[in-house]
Amino acid sequence: MVFNSLTFVAFFALVLVVHNLPLPWTWRKVNLLLASYLFYTAWNPPFVILLWISTVVDWYAAQGLVKAKRESARHAWMVLSVVANLGMLGYFKYGQFLLDNFAAMLHAAGVAYQPAPHDIVLPVGISFYTFATLAYTLDVYLRRAEPAENFLDYALFVTFFPHLVAGPIMRPTELVPQFEQPRRASADQLRFGLALMTLGLFNKVVLADGFLAPVAEKIYDAQAIPGALDAWAATLAFSGQIFCDFAGYSTTAIGAAMCLGFAMPDNFRFPYAAIGFSDFWRRWHITLSAWLRDYLYIPLGGNRHGERRTLAALMTTMLLGGLWHGASWTFVVWGGLHGVYLAAERLLRKHFNGYRPGTLALVALGLLTYALVNITWVFFRAKTFGTAWTVLGGMFGTNAAAKPILSTFFLLSVAVIVGGLVLTHWFMRARTLESVIARAHPAALCLVWGLLAFAIVIAQGEGAAFIYFQF
Repeated sequence: MVFNSLTFVAFFALVLVVHNLPLPWTWRKVNLLLASYLFYTAWNPPFVILLWISTVVDWYAAQGLVKAKRESARHAWMVLSVVANLGMLGYFKYGQFLLDNFAAMLHAAGVAYQPAPHDIVLPVGISFYTFATLAYTLDVYLRRAEPAENFLDYALFVTFFPHLVAGPIMRPTELVPQFEQPRRASADQLRFGLALMTLGLFNKVVLADGFLAPVAEKIYDAQAIPGALDAWAATLAFSGQIFCDFAGYSTTAIGAAMCLGFAMPDNFRFPYAAIGFSDFWRRWHITLSAWLRDYLYIPLGGNRHGERRTLAALMTTMLLGGLWHGASWTFVVWGGLHGVYLAAERLLRKHFNGYRPGTLALVALGLLTYALVNITWVFFRAKTFGTAWTVLGGMFGTNAAAKPILSTFFLLSVAVIVGGLVLTHWFMRARTLESVIARAHPAALCLVWGLLAFAIVIAQGEGAAFIYFQF
C-alpha cells in the first residue's frame, strides 16, 4: 500500500476513526498493530513472516542480553540478532549480487560457471525495519537502553506503518516510550499532521512524478547520447525528483504519525542549501546518517584514533552506506564519492583552520556542494556504469555526437522547479517549517493548503511507488 493511493486514504481514515474511539489503550494499540500488518501485507502477504521473525528474534535476544550473567552469553545473544537480521537482509537483497560477482570472479580465473537464477523478490522496506530492530538489540547490548516492558509495544515499534517501509529509521528509545500512555492528536496536531501529509504528497505526486521523473527518464533510460544541457537538466531533475520523492514520503509519514498523536524525527532539513558535505549529511536522510554514525563509524574508531584511522572509518562507513542503498556497484561508487568528499573536506578544514568565509563565499561553497552532489546522483540514478559515463560525458562536454533531446517544456520545467527548490532550501536553511507557519496569516495558509490539495487531485498520479521502497 502506498501513501499516494485512494486505498491508503480509505485505510488511514478508518485507522484514525478507530484510534479516536473511547476504547482501552491496549485495544487501540492492537488496532494500530493489526493496521500496520495490513498495510504491509498489501504488498506481498508472505513477507509479513520476515517481520514476525525479526520481531520475535530481537525481542528474545534483548531479554537474553539483560538476563545473561556471563559476557560470553551476552555475545551469543547479540550474534544471534546480527546473524538473523543481516542474514535475511543479505539473502533477499544481496543474494543475486553476490552470486553474479562470484561468477564473474570465476570467469576471470578461467572457470566457466553459470549460477541458477536467484529469482528472489526483494521484500519492501527490509533495509529500514532491519536497521530499526537491530538498533534495539544493539542499544540493549551497549547498555544504552532497557528492553521494552511488553511485547505489544515492541511489536508496534517494529511495524508502525508510517515509518515501516521507508523510514524515518526510528530508534526504540524514540518511539517505544510513546506507546506507554494513551495518545490522541490535539486539534492543532491533527491540522498540522494533515497539512504535512498534503505537502508530502504534493512533492511526490505533482513535482517528483508529474514533472521531474519524465525528464530524468528521457536521458537515463534511453539509448540517446546527451549533450551538456540535456545531461545537466536530467541530473538536476533527478536531484529534485529524489528529494521530492523521499522527503515527500518522510513528510507524509511524520504527518500521519502526528495525526495519531505520535512524534517522529525530521529526516530532511533543506539539504540543497548545505555548505559542505558534513553539513549535507546532517540535512539529508538524517536518521540513516545518525544510524551509520552511532553503529558503524564510531565503533570503527570514529575520530578518536588519529587521522588515518578516522579517514578509513569514514570511507568504510560511506561505502557500506552506499551498498545499503542497493545491490549494485554503482551505489558503492556513489557512497565512495561521498566518502572522498567528506575526507577532502575534513583535510581542507584542518588546513584552513580559522578561516571564516563571507556571505558570497558561503553561497559559492553551497553551490559547489550542490554541483558535486549532482555528480554523485549520476551513479545513484544510472542502472549501469555505461549509462553513468555517457551522462557524465554529456555533463562535461565530451559527447561529440550529442544531439538535442529534451523539449523546451522539459528544460523550463527543470529550471523553474529545481531552481525554486534550491532557492526555497536557502530561504529555509536556518528556519523550520513550524516557525514559518506560525508567522503566516491563517488565510494565506488555507489558500496554499487548498492549492496543494487541488494540484494533487488534478495530477491524477498513477500511484507510483516511492523510490526508496526498492532499498
